[in-house]
Amino acid sequence: MSGRILIVEDDTTFRGLLKDILEEAGHEVIQAVNGEAGLAKLQQESFDLVLSDLKMPRMGGIELFHASRFDQAAPPFVLITAFGTVEEAVAAIKDGVSDFLTKPLKDPATLRTLVERLLLEQTRTRRLKALDEAELTGLPPLGILFAGAAMEKVHWLVGEVSPTEATVLIGGESGTGKELLARYIHLTSPRKGGPFIAVNCAAIPENLMESELFGHERGAFTGATTTRQGKFELAAGGTIMLDEIGEMPLPMQAKLLRVLQERNFQRVGGSREIHANVRVLAATNRDLMDEITARHFREDLFYRLNVFPITLPPLRDRLDAMDDLVDFLVRLHSRKMGKQLAGIASLARKALRAHHWPGNIRELQNVLERAVILARNEITMADLPELIRISGKSIRPEEHGLLKEAEHQAIMAALKATAGNRRLAADRLGISRRTLQYRLKEFGVADDNGKDE
Repeated sequence: MSGRILIVEDDTTFRGLLKDILEEAGHEVIQAVNGEAGLAKLQQESFDLVLSDLKMPRMGGIELFHASRFDQAAPPFVLITAFGTVEEAVAAIKDGVSDFLTKPLKDPATLRTLVERLLLEQTRTRRLKALDEAELTGLPPLGILFAGAAMEKVHWLVGEVSPTEATVLIGGESGTGKELLARYIHLTSPRKGGPFIAVNCAAIPENLMESELFGHERGAFTGATTTRQGKFELAAGGTIMLDEIGEMPLPMQAKLLRVLQERNFQRVGGSREIHANVRVLAATNRDLMDEITARHFREDLFYRLNVFPITLPPLRDRLDAMDDLVDFLVRLHSRKMGKQLAGIASLARKALRAHHWPGNIRELQNVLERAVILARNEITMADLPELIRISGKSIRPEEHGLLKEAEHQAIMAALKATAGNRRLAADRLGISRRTLQYRLKEFGVADDNGKDE
């Protein structure tokens, strides 16, 4: 296993010996002549391992180790020590130093074995961390996240923008996976060691939004009994995602614009300027140009956010990925519920591909979670909601009008049977209330004719 190794050693002869042994073993070696030069290298470049002399003028190995911990992903550290200072090196291990190496070197194999072991441990640690992060964020495998030809451009754009500090505006219909994409951008960025804070702008009352984003001082308003950090402070060193940015009230848009321009903010009721050390990602399912025309969104804020736009395609444009997405979600929910299913019947697959999916992947996930609960051996048509079963009865494009009419009739029948109660009608149809509301709007049925409870 090869790695990129930094050697920090003021003894030219010994440094050259270490370099020759490691390069002969297939490693890439970078040299620094003292601790200060080594720290500069660590601040500018990435390494898999650091070998540093314990005793050096001005900045010794232990001082360099502590200074290098500015990065949560800092590489493992090995101290090179003479026999008279072994006790210092052993004590440094308690502070997080990985190991120590004595000089003069007994034989090249000692160095090679130590380096091989630490690089292997580092690889395992990174792999486990990546798995933990994926589990914590709910990220699916890349082959699923970017499945389908329509996602190829998205994958390429994300690869280009992730390593930068650029603000990204993610567009796309509701349920297309905008937050998942934002989390992926964060985890593949230089800020991956910092926090990822997602804020749903549509879910925060207007009178609380400033405090939620920027925090408040004690006594700033009635009920502010303690000082509270806002989301921008909590995201320091990491990424903040402003979801449903099109729902943000105009007065708050002006304050957000100032933060983006000046990279500073104040807590509500405070006077101290706090640096906004965050990368901003924003997402919306609205056409912000239309919102600008309607004077619901600030044009100057739009251009601040729209530095690097990425638009997620709807699920109906990713039908080539439908089988992969379905199989992944069925396995995921089966595992969560401790069930073993043979899969999904061909007619059920056909119905899923024929459906319009106004709720996109979120709707597909809900449908399949419900189907896994109901299924016995495999998922069949009987385990799918009524609207999906209707879709399966009319597959050909020329029958699309008949399909929509059948859906319309099913929805109206459900509303009539539940006396206009949208929640009960949605349960009866086996869909979410949000999907029902979307369909009512699509069919031109006034949303206020019914009731939620």
